[in-house]
Amino acid sequence: MISETDLQHAARLFQSGGVFAYPTESVYGLGCDPQNESAVNRLLAMKQRPVSKGLILIASRLQQLDNYIDISQAQARIILDNLQPPVSWLVTPSSHCPKWITGQHETLAIRITQHPVAKDLCEYIKQPLVSTSANPAGQPPARTASEVKQYFESSIDFIVPGETGTLDKPTEIRNLMTGEIIRQGQ
Repeated sequence: MISETDLQHAARLFQSGGVFAYPTESVYGLGCDPQNESAVNRLLAMKQRPVSKGLILIASRLQQLDNYIDISQAQARIILDNLQPPVSWLVTPSSHCPKWITGQHETLAIRITQHPVAKDLCEYIKQPLVSTSANPAGQPPARTASEVKQYFESSIDFIVPGETGTLDKPTEIRNLMTGEIIRQGQ
């Protein structure tokens, strides 16, 4: 559960270009407004991650991703039929999806989160969040708020309290168009 105060604080940071960490299904994620290029660039600098690698967007509902994706009703049904265990999908981005989110890729990675804190954040903000593991490149992903603090104490705007989910490994990644499994999940 996330408190109303924490939801409000995260939403204010989202609107003002802040970067914050929050628990997800397996690790803590770093998030910001995907439409705010300077917030995304700041997040990438914190992670020491090149923009060319692209980022995942998470949402509480598929409709939150309407401006970012170009999928058919049949493809939407596949996503909605595969919420548990969580899957990150490679989909066709819409023409409105920023290149700083897709990077060098012709696809966009998305996930409909079922993690209670991440889902509440997306619901409260009414938009998708950037979601990338909370760790500098080459380091293990943070699984606790204290690990996030160790990595990013001087640069993070807020760490949303909460427990990560029970997945031992990051979520499976599948290509929605081909069905190919890109990364094995749990």
